[in-house]
Amino acid sequence: MASMADEQAMISERVAPALVARTLGPFDLVVIFVAIVLFIINSAGLQAAGPSVFIFWIVAFLTFLITGAFVTAQLGRMFPEEGSLYVWTHKALGPFWGFFAGFVAWWPGPITMVVIGVLVANFLQQTAAFFTCSGQPCAILTENWQIGIVVLIVLWFSATMSFLRMRVTQNYVNIQFFAYATAIFLIGLAGVVWLLKGHPSATSFASGWSPFQGDKIALHIPANLTFFSFAILALLGIETPLNMGVEVNGGEKAIKTYLFWGCIIVMAAYLWATWGNMVVIKAGGANATTGGAQAVAIAMGKWVGVIVAVTLAWVLLTVAVVYNYAFGRLLFVSGLEKRLPHQFGRVNKNKVPANAVALQTTIASLIAILVFFVLGAGGGDPFKVFYALYAGLTIVWCISTALLFLDIFFARRADPAAFERERRISLGWLYICGAVGFVVNVLAVFFIFIGSWYPTGFPRLSEWNAWMVGISAGSVITGIVIYAISQQTRRGKSDEQFLSELASPSVGGGAAE
Repeated sequence: MASMADEQAMISERVAPALVARTLGPFDLVVIFVAIVLFIINSAGLQAAGPSVFIFWIVAFLTFLITGAFVTAQLGRMFPEEGSLYVWTHKALGPFWGFFAGFVAWWPGPITMVVIGVLVANFLQQTAAFFTCSGQPCAILTENWQIGIVVLIVLWFSATMSFLRMRVTQNYVNIQFFAYATAIFLIGLAGVVWLLKGHPSATSFASGWSPFQGDKIALHIPANLTFFSFAILALLGIETPLNMGVEVNGGEKAIKTYLFWGCIIVMAAYLWATWGNMVVIKAGGANATTGGAQAVAIAMGKWVGVIVAVTLAWVLLTVAVVYNYAFGRLLFVSGLEKRLPHQFGRVNKNKVPANAVALQTTIASLIAILVFFVLGAGGGDPFKVFYALYAGLTIVWCISTALLFLDIFFARRADPAAFERERRISLGWLYICGAVGFVVNVLAVFFIFIGSWYPTGFPRLSEWNAWMVGISAGSVITGIVIYAISQQTRRGKSDEQFLSELASPSVGGGAAE
């Protein structure tokens, strides 16, 4: 009698190893993890919560980041395949939930790539603002279409780099890791320099530590608690480096290294940079994205601020590359599994899924064109849609992460032998991690619905929530519809037949058209 593991066998796990190159080591995974998870701009945005931000950080680290690392380690060792959450959920819950988990894990990728492009523009604007033009801070990229052009440049640069051999691209990405570390160190150091110069801390740490402060908003919940959703958003993507599971050298050691050191770096960086921001600039007074560069300029001089702003603009440009190739692997696996047209399951001569990357970049480009050239035409406010998509992607991403935490409860049933072979900690602790992580995901989504992220564009909470429901429901329904269509196209064909097609010269040669 066939085992459940046999029944959940996938085309991709047998085909992907022959198409891509095994080239990523432990350090590469650490760099990818930091690029995906650590958005240091959040240290400026979250400091508006005052000293209570450190409570939110620590709670988020303990209940989401660390618990997610334990769950990811177990699942990654059990199923070291291309596609991470897609494969893990397929193995644990079956093909529908596998594809659905992969879809909701992928969909935030293109939107985040647009967000990254906007952030690059923000840091370029901040760089110019450090200088004076006619007695005023210089201003560039003041029109919506100009920001849109920057976003498109970022997107297609990331695609171009993702078309190269993975080793070449990753070597480039690894360089920015050291520049990123230097910029983050300087943001925290700004606080030290500020105090050594004899200035008092701009933010008082004598009060403001309660997470429950602030006016009561929807359901009489303190407004300050909405910052918890931002803290969770700042930590999403724990499992993403394993989207390239087949391309990893080092097995368990590589997974353990990236999760341990990646989590340490992320936690230390957020706490250090948040403190530096708050010491130099009063809580709530910094720019929500470029506040780190502002703090450095105030404490250490304009030119040091310029260096940090330019460095972070380049770092974010490089982070877009990581998002493009990492999230593109989910489309690649979908193509191999015949959930998308088979062309997206092909690789180019460099053994990377160029067609999947091109599709993803095209989708992100269309979003950027809609936001900045259509809705932003004539001086309209494109950031209404931008912030709605940003919050909506958080909801969708939390759905995927909730499935990650739930997988741990079903993985043992899917393959008991592999579960026990790869388990390094007690079963009870794994289940606690899964339960706590799932609940925290639910709370993070709940807090998004009780307070608008963009009050200027959404002064009424009902309008904000209507957008949140629409984006979330639209994303979920789209995933279900794609799966239903794929079921029709797969009807009557076995996995063995698909494997035969992939092996034929016309389909399985490994080169993109």
